[in-house]
Amino acid sequence: MAVFSDKKVRDRARAAKAPEMIFMKGGTKMRKKVTIIILVVVSLFAFCWARDFLIKSLIGTVAGSVTGAPTRVGGLSLSIIKQSIRISNFRMYNPRGFPKDILADIPRINVTLNVGALLAGKAHIKALELDIKELSMVKNKDGKLNIDSLKITEEKPQEKGQKKPAKQLGIQIDLATLSMGRVVSRDYGVEGKPTLHVYDINLKKTYKNITSVQQLAALIISEPLKSAGIKGLKVYGVSALAGVAALPVAAVFTFTGRDHVQEVLNVTMDRAYDAGLQAIKIAGKVIKENRAGGAISAEVNGARVNLELKRISERSTEATISARKFGLPKPQIASGIMYRLNEQLK
Repeated sequence: MAVFSDKKVRDRARAAKAPEMIFMKGGTKMRKKVTIIILVVVSLFAFCWARDFLIKSLIGTVAGSVTGAPTRVGGLSLSIIKQSIRISNFRMYNPRGFPKDILADIPRINVTLNVGALLAGKAHIKALELDIKELSMVKNKDGKLNIDSLKITEEKPQEKGQKKPAKQLGIQIDLATLSMGRVVSRDYGVEGKPTLHVYDINLKKTYKNITSVQQLAALIISEPLKSAGIKGLKVYGVSALAGVAALPVAAVFTFTGRDHVQEVLNVTMDRAYDAGLQAIKIAGKVIKENRAGGAISAEVNGARVNLELKRISERSTEATISARKFGLPKPQIASGIMYRLNEQLK
């Protein structure tokens, strides 16, 4: 029987445990690497979140200080490589004294930056694209307009001998493109039922050489209203607009010469009829109903309004609304009824 010394026994034990120790050391190194990777990913995520949060807060704060109206930024994406910023669901709300509704709904804003100038402390934007889905003009019971109650309309031009106004927020925008969808006008100052007019603009204009945030805010507010043909607003005379030039564009208004609006609704004909009937009752007075034929005649704001429904499929209905007053087309009234109809379907 072989007899081994204590030293040999220890050597054999070490040799037997060596692979296990190597595996344990390898596992420890792997766990450390995984931990480091996780920490790096979490840190990058936290940094990006904090960066985007700060930029969103800054945009909201600047817009609120310039207009005097609450603002909210839905989403933001920043690309250093492309030198661009994408903002989604930017919304400006009515100032004090008006319903807490959206004043300007801008689903998409694209910005192309000059990062070199930004690092030098200058805000230089090469191109700015704003998709203005809807601008809401509201007149309250006191006869005041939400548009004319904004801070940018209250600042008067400087006269000789007066102190200089507060310094405007400096910025250089080479080109700004505004895509304008529609203007919704609500009047609570009239007797009886509030009026609702909708102007479908669907127009795009490009402007150059904008040198302040105030100029930009005034453009966003005033240009859709001008394009809708609304006159006599204080915002048109804002001195911040001085020096802004509009580039020539081919503009076609969808409502010009038309007395009707048309839309396909993804609902049954019965539901479309009920929603249309309710919308007309809110806006005016029903003269004649014909559920079987899908037709309603009414009087809204002194105009003769007709709603005609056509069944396309089991859950699809075409709605056509026309409006005329003294023989003249009133597409803004027809669009207003369609707007109310869609609200009833929500």
